Amino acid sequence: MSSPSPSPSPSPCSSSFSSQRYRIGYALSPKKVQSFIQNSLINQAKQRGIDLIKIDPTKPLTQQGPFDCVIHKLYGPDWNNQLRQLSLHHPNVVVIDSPESIERLHDRTSMLDVVTSLKIPQGNQTFGVPNQRVVYESENLMDSIEEVGLKFPLIAKPVTADGSAKSHEMSLVFNENGLKMLKKPIVMQEFINHGGVIFKVYVVGEHVKCVKRRSLLDISEEKLNSTAVDEGLLSFSQISNLIAKNEVGGCSELEKAVIARNKGKGCCCSEVDELVEKAEMPPLEFVMELAKGLREAMGLRLFNFDLIRDSRDGNRYFVIDINYFPGYAKMPEYESILVDFFCDLVEEKRRKVELDVKENQEVRCGEIEEKNHLCE
Repeated sequence: MSSPSPSPSPSPCSSSFSSQRYRIGYALSPKKVQSFIQNSLINQAKQRGIDLIKIDPTKPLTQQGPFDCVIHKLYGPDWNNQLRQLSLHHPNVVVIDSPESIERLHDRTSMLDVVTSLKIPQGNQTFGVPNQRVVYESENLMDSIEEVGLKFPLIAKPVTADGSAKSHEMSLVFNENGLKMLKKPIVMQEFINHGGVIFKVYVVGEHVKCVKRRSLLDISEEKLNSTAVDEGLLSFSQISNLIAKNEVGGCSELEKAVIARNKGKGCCCSEVDELVEKAEMPPLEFVMELAKGLREAMGLRLFNFDLIRDSRDGNRYFVIDINYFPGYAKMPEYESILVDFFCDLVEEKRRKVELDVKENQEVRCGEIEEKNHLCE
């Protein structure tokens, strides 16, 4: 006996006039809700048959909904357990992403390990990660960086990368005196001159968007050597967001400080913007392959990574940071990209449900055939 085929289902999100609605639950911090769940996103989703539903983390998740999918950026044992219970009682709900996969990005000691293990087609482009060393409480900073051959200038980053304000507090270190001002444990990463431009690559499932942003200016060896002993440290937060282009004043304090160090080159704030404007984007195929490799290796679908191009070699790139569920509202056309992704999730769930129905039908049909055979 052949198993009957399930009746064809209409393609989800294909029409704004579809009577079927899909529910995407979101569990985010108040600050994240304010930046991400904007009216423009809500309205575009509604037009495609998707309703965005706020989840209350203080109430049991299994008592809320129903949901077709859940996206989240909350941390802690209680929330992780709620997600496990949801998957146990409602296995057809698509959860983006698993807490175990997300937690790997919270530790900068191992965050970039995934990059070095990637095997992807590269063409003329090569990629890697900067040399770095984690220095713990009991260790001497200078001895530790000399041990692995790190050279000044260095970027000092907190070990924890959980998205908190503290995790974004970084420093540019020019000499040994600057090291003495740092608190351990800390990640020391070799600074690579990259033309004052950073590429932020946003990944939303299979959708990828690469944008250019301001970054730290190049620091010549001459300028490094002429840095005063007592000027060994510059602190900042989030390299790629040093300043918004439309902000009054033109440059951040950090940019002004670095420009001052490059005074002999005559670099000014307007030229910083010009560097970004003129910078050539990385080859699209290379960026797509890198994004796909990271997505598959990490098992994550909502993240971005910071990519820089070596000033000495235009085909050499470095991944310097990876962030889970970043500030997507800063990404051009973020609403349409996210709604397309939501539709992908709905389609994924629909296929899963149809597959489960088909498998159950085959099992039942198999049982009937076996019963009929025994009765002959």
